[in-house]
Amino acid sequence: MGALRGIDRRSPVTRDRIGVVAAYAAGVLGSAYALLSIYWTAGGQLLLDTVGGQIEDLARRGGAAAFAIGAGATVLKLIGAAMGFWLAVTHGRPRWLLVLATLAGSLLIVYGGVLVVTGALVLTGVTDPPGEVDYNALTWHVALWDLWFLVWGVAYAVAAVAFRWKWR
Repeated sequence: MGALRGIDRRSPVTRDRIGVVAAYAAGVLGSAYALLSIYWTAGGQLLLDTVGGQIEDLARRGGAAAFAIGAGATVLKLIGAAMGFWLAVTHGRPRWLLVLATLAGSLLIVYGGVLVVTGALVLTGVTDPPGEVDYNALTWHVALWDLWFLVWGVAYAVAAVAFRWKWR
């Protein structure tokens, strides 16, 4: 707590800084994820084995379906990234933008959180799912891919909460 000593966490300036940093983090996380999707959609193979399952199989086969799914995922991630940057630089932050950030954060936290927890339960042997498990891909999902969604959601949630405090 030493780093926070002397800082008034209730101050609008501090809350605004926290919100801006969190919003930029959401923008950067979304941009990086979108870049990976662009790479894979364009036919890149690096780290594709860490994705696993039907998405990996589809991406390796290529074709129109792989392109459509990859392009759709890329567009959604770019929208999410743009929203983070927009939230960081918009002065006055309209209520609808904060509502979108709250919804995005909530969805990403639930999605990433559920996948991280269920994946961790499988990896630790607490639960034994039916069928085969790609432990390599599952490990990557728990440690990076799904955790990335969770952290991205937390960044949005922190930004939304920090900016909403200004209305109180």
